[in-house]
Amino acid sequence: MKLYYATGTCALASHIALEESGADYTPVRVDFRAEEQRKPDYLAINPKGRVPALVTERGVLTETPAILAYVAQSFPKTWPTLDDPFKFAQAQAFNNYLCSTVHVAHAHRMRGTRWADDPAAIAEMKRKVPQTVGECFALIERQMFTGPWVMGDSYTICDPYLFTLAQWLEGDGVDLSTLPRVIEHRKRMSERPAVRQVMAEHLAPA
Repeated sequence: MKLYYATGTCALASHIALEESGADYTPVRVDFRAEEQRKPDYLAINPKGRVPALVTERGVLTETPAILAYVAQSFPKTWPTLDDPFKFAQAQAFNNYLCSTVHVAHAHRMRGTRWADDPAAIAEMKRKVPQTVGECFALIERQMFTGPWVMGDSYTICDPYLFTLAQWLEGDGVDLSTLPRVIEHRKRMSERPAVRQVMAEHLAPA
């Protein structure tokens, strides 16, 4: 397998999940600053022009929740708690909330042009990010996070994804003091060997 990723993106979650699984894969960095995601070679892999993209022997998978689900089902010894249909659905519900709501709220800070052309509208979207992202994480903190891991005592594919989006909290202007459980989770995640390995790759010079 090949995982196409870019630093500072949600592809970090898929990268961690593959590393945790002991998968045989090759990480391939896509340089967003050079706009490699818009070049023909990459668009042939992922016409969406985004990351992550996971090339498997059966084809290409995109979208973080889909890739995480594929990894979990491909490596059941690593993710045994997700063999129960209801628990797997709960994990999917959490990850889809991160994808469809939290990530979109974050994107209003830097990519307002996806939704508006008016500079004033774009500025207003950016101004509101600390509130909208903060409200998303407040809900996670109060009601969606079981602890010590997202789904309770067992580490699941939800944990790398929450860790990834929690990396953006400072940039989004969210008050970290209101999210002690999320921040403690982020710290615990950062101490895992697989996470350290992947973070070192993402932070290394291109």
